[in-house]
Parts: sequence; structure tokens; C-alpha cells
Amino acid sequence: MNALPTRKLEAYRYADVAALASVWSDLAPPESIAIAAQQNVQQIWLPSAEPVQVRRVEMTLAAGATANIFALNTASTYGRIEIDVTLGDGAHFGLDAANIGGGKATLEIVTTVRHIGVAATSRQAIRSVLGDTATGSYLGKFAVARTGQQTDSVQSVKAMLLDRGATANAKPELEIYADDVKCAHGATVGELDPDQLFYAAARGLDPASARALLLEGFVGGLWSAIDGDDQGITDLARTALKAIA
Repeated sequence: MNALPTRKLEAYRYADVAALASVWSDLAPPESIAIAAQQNVQQIWLPSAEPVQVRRVEMTLAAGATANIFALNTASTYGRIEIDVTLGDGAHFGLDAANIGGGKATLEIVTTVRHIGVAATSRQAIRSVLGDTATGSYLGKFAVARTGQQTDSVQSVKAMLLDRGATANAKPELEIYADDVKCAHGATVGELDPDQLFYAAARGLDPASARALLLEGFVGGLWSAIDGDDQGITDLARTALKAIA
């Protein structure tokens, strides 16, 4: 087991190191996932009931492979989803994920997407809803090698703060050595629109229900691309939103 990381490391800049220490000695090495050429994979990552949850994955996609990951991060104390992806020629990686938390929770999604093949694509959409003094962070890195010509990669990061004590962090990072690429990122942090809340109240909804409804709309689009059974991720997200609304 490696030494416990500190916040001096960029990937752990916003981490709850004390909470991480409570599970660090028991953490297994990152899960290794290899997706064969032309194979299509969809995974739905659901939270557990544990107050501290850490999931680390190293994923390799061969030529023409596709991986779409849908993830929900709602740990009550500390939740970290860490993904390192390497893309071959024409491979595609998609991530739709949400941080939803209140209290003093610290929730993180940390990704590194390595474009080493020609014409590989990646799409990431991250949504955070944070109440009380919770902190939600997304650290996302594009690493495009010289061989990664015709890369097309996008990050969309949006956060909703429900209380003045809540904090959202978004840190995109681009490391590009190819000269024929499209890499885009956008981040916004905001609050619920009072006009929308007023409209919902005028329709007969109490304030808590109105907030929950608007927040569900903010997050719910993440799951629309799931193929088949959503394995309960929609209901779990709705429950987590109601708890902090």
C-alpha cells in the first residue's frame, strides 16, 4: 500500500484526507477494466450506505470500443470516484455523474482521459448539488498524446449551491501534444432560480417540493442515455436530492 496522499498532490487538493485515512489501509488497488476492440460496455455505479466510499478504476479501451459510465456519488462523509481511462483508435468514453450531498460531506470526481489513438472521443457531464457546508469537486484532465490526432473531447461541469456554506470546485486540465484536436470544457456554479421557485409555488407546490422538483430536473438528464434498466440510480438520486432540498 502506498503512503496516504496529502492535499499537496493536485489530484487530492480538495480531498478529506482524514476521512480517506480511515479506509486507506484497506483499499484494494484500482480496479482494472480492459474493453476489447469494437466492444460496447455500459456500467452504472451506485453508492453504498458506507459514510466513506472510494472507487478507483483504470480502464483501457481498444480500437473502436465504447464505454459509458453512469455514476452517483452521495457518501455522507467522503465520496471519491477516480477514473483513469486510455483510449485507442476510434474509441469512445462517456461519463455522466453526479455529486449530491449535504451536511459536511466532501464529494469528488477525478478523471484522467488519455487520448493515445487517432479519432478517439470522450464526453463527460458532471452535476453537483450541494447543501449545508458540503463540498463537491470535479478535477478532469485531458491528456492527448502526439499520436492522438483528431481527438474530440468535451467536459460539461455544473454545480448548484443550496446554502451559502456549500462549496463547488471545478478544475479542468489540458495536456495536449497533438495539433489536430477539439477539446472543450465549460463550468458553471449557481443557485436555484427564484422565478422558477415562485412559478412552482404558484402551481401549488410547497417550497421543499418545489426545490426538489427543480433539482431533479437539473440532475435527471444525466440518466436519460441509459440503455435498459437504470438499476435504481434515478430513484437514489431523487431520494438524495429530497434529503437536502
